[in-house]
Amino acid sequence: MNETMVCAVGNVATQPVFRELAAGPSARFRLAVTSRYWDREKNAWTDGHTNFFTVWANRQLATNAATSLAVGDPVVVQGRLKVRTETREGQQWASADIDAVSIGHDLARGTTAFRRTGKPDTTTPAPAPAPPSPEPNWETPAESPDTSAQAQPEPAAVT
Repeated sequence: MNETMVCAVGNVATQPVFRELAAGPSARFRLAVTSRYWDREKNAWTDGHTNFFTVWANRQLATNAATSLAVGDPVVVQGRLKVRTETREGQQWASADIDAVSIGHDLARGTTAFRRTGKPDTTTPAPAPAPPSPEPNWETPAESPDTSAQAQPEPAAVT
């Protein structure tokens, strides 16, 4: 199936809304994407038109997005573009949605701290942690000049 995959860079415009559904967790938020261009007359960067997308996330991505994102956060969203049209009160409306595959903070505009989420496993107890292993000695001992010739064996010939 051919799908239109997009990568949108913008800011979170609304607080993510999280729902626990029968099919699994779901979250949505609005993404504002503003183009910028260099205005030669003003000799400065100028904001262009702003596009708004509704971003939909499902399953673990929904849970992580709802707990990690806030209004104003710069983000990068990759996913499938869905353009929907409908008639409301006699008027045609169009909306652009992104079914997200991946969402992350835009590190070109700031820093973030990543925390890996674990899947809770309630069926088996957690194994005991392994005892710490000693640090290997990565240093190569220095050879004395008189023993270096004796330590090197003659290579075997291959026929």
